[in-house]
Amino acid sequence: MPHPQSVDRALALLDELADADGPLSAKSLASRLGCSLSTVYELLGSLAARGYVARGPRGYGPGPRIAALHTAFRRHVGADTAVSALLDRVRRATGAQAYFTVYRDGLITTVDTTAPLADPASPWQIGPETRAHATAHGKVLLAGLSRPERRRYLTAHGMARLTTRTITGQERFEAEVARVRTRGLAVSVAEADPAYTCLAVPVPGHPRHALSVSLSVADYRRRGLRVGSLLADAVAGFPALPE
Repeated sequence: MPHPQSVDRALALLDELADADGPLSAKSLASRLGCSLSTVYELLGSLAARGYVARGPRGYGPGPRIAALHTAFRRHVGADTAVSALLDRVRRATGAQAYFTVYRDGLITTVDTTAPLADPASPWQIGPETRAHATAHGKVLLAGLSRPERRRYLTAHGMARLTTRTITGQERFEAEVARVRTRGLAVSVAEADPAYTCLAVPVPGHPRHALSVSLSVADYRRRGLRVGSLLADAVAGFPALPE
């Protein structure tokens, strides 16, 4: 049976590879993880054998099994081809990138998007959402939780000040989610990124799923009301999701 420390190091190694801008050498991984080079080689060998790590001419990166895990996660939360098709329709109707985000087991994760995955300028990427308190989809999903659940989430993940507009106090955030529940729409204007606004709505019958779009702050100033209306219309056609 694997030692818990070995499991933790293996997961930390995968996190380093996922967050890196490119391949990493074993020596670099050992430095980042604070462990010996021999330990890193042992971990890399085990992970590569299972397809979680791949070695290239410039170092190590995520392996093909990672993509399979994401596909399985999408299937479990209902992000099938019908959801992707709806996101494409939202993108065409609003002229803004669309996203499908879920709350599950204490984590908020963006599962699907129309934004190019390789675009470093995209304000939101597929994967764990670390700025939920400052995003519209995060506000929608946190509004769907009970107050104790929401407090636990915010305490665990923090409320970092990302811009001058970021809400960083829990009482003020409670007032914000109350407005979200009343309107059925969340808006985050330059709260997570000074250049971007996002709008989000809950998926009907599934308060722990959200549909959202992102656009520049300047674009939002010009046509934010229209985009919000189109988003609300689109979510009514969201495909059935698993319980």
